[in-house]
Amino acid sequence: MAEQEKTFDESLNELEKIVEKLEQGDVPLEEALDKFQEGITLSRELKKTLQEAEETLAKVVTENGDEEIFEESE
Repeated sequence: MAEQEKTFDESLNELEKIVEKLEQGDVPLEEALDKFQEGITLSRELKKTLQEAEETLAKVVTENGDEEIFEESE
């Protein structure tokens, strides 16, 4: 059975826990390195999700179903 993909919030909470643990400073070096790598991976996944959401939100669907890039009027 494949592992269910985590939600954005679950990944963010996991990253926050990793940061808190590393900030405590009493983590053995090997564990700290593993947690750091895990945190980098989570950070990249979260960044990708945010970029995809931003791209989606920047598109406007017209009445006939065409997508147009949303441009803010000044």
